[in-house]
Amino acid sequence: MNLHRSGTVFCFAFFIASVFAPCSQAQQAAPAASGARILLLPRRIAPGVTVNFSNGDRLTTDATGRALFVAPLNRGVIFGTIAGRAGRVATAILSPSEAASASMEVSSAPRVASLSDRFEILGKGFCGDADANQVSIAGQPAIVLASSPNALVVLPPTELQPGVAAVEVSCAKRRSPPFSVTFVGLELEADSSPLKPGEHRVLTVLVRGTTAKIALEARNLAPEIAELSGGNPVRGSSSGGAENLAEFEVVGRKNGSFLISIRLVPTLGSPTK
Repeated sequence: MNLHRSGTVFCFAFFIASVFAPCSQAQQAAPAASGARILLLPRRIAPGVTVNFSNGDRLTTDATGRALFVAPLNRGVIFGTIAGRAGRVATAILSPSEAASASMEVSSAPRVASLSDRFEILGKGFCGDADANQVSIAGQPAIVLASSPNALVVLPPTELQPGVAAVEVSCAKRRSPPFSVTFVGLELEADSSPLKPGEHRVLTVLVRGTTAKIALEARNLAPEIAELSGGNPVRGSSSGGAENLAEFEVVGRKNGSFLISIRLVPTLGSPTK
């Protein structure tokens, strides 16, 4: 995400979503030994989180998991980190002339997005204040988690159904032409009984909303309990077709509960009508 300095604030919940999400998943209460927990990247809010920036600024998120950040005066790269957490997110600081635009244009958007996870829209002419942007999906208002003049991070409406939907973006009397995104739901079929050492177990993910092959990523959040076949993380593709499935395998290392997250691998391209 690019920022620009012209007195406009930037809503930096994107940093929270990118840096904090894997840690927040891992810190969820461990399931009882009677079963496993497999996460399909549920919706997240991270209130009261302190974010440190490489230029010395420090801010704390509000009850919605967001905060407003004024971009620095100097062009270049700035990093955002969360206190006590590993990982950081980089973003470029643009000059006002680089970011200025009298019209709104969407240059990149996902072809496929998850119903339950954020997605990014790139372009120009957006508002730096997230709440000043309006994004509708299939006529329903979406939540803008983070924004800059060149990018938006959006969470789909909770009532959105799987399938192709029209997306519209507007801000300050500027409006982009509508474009289409395929939104998919992920459903898990798995045996939740205790996993024994050496036991192989297949996790099946059902993709709803498209018959196309979809790229997915599985990440093992409890490697001391189970091993994810193929590495960690491991990526795979769904089968495509009417019964659109993807399979991942875990192997027990010791008795206990395993924790696997499964997410859609985002791909951006030119927006399509």
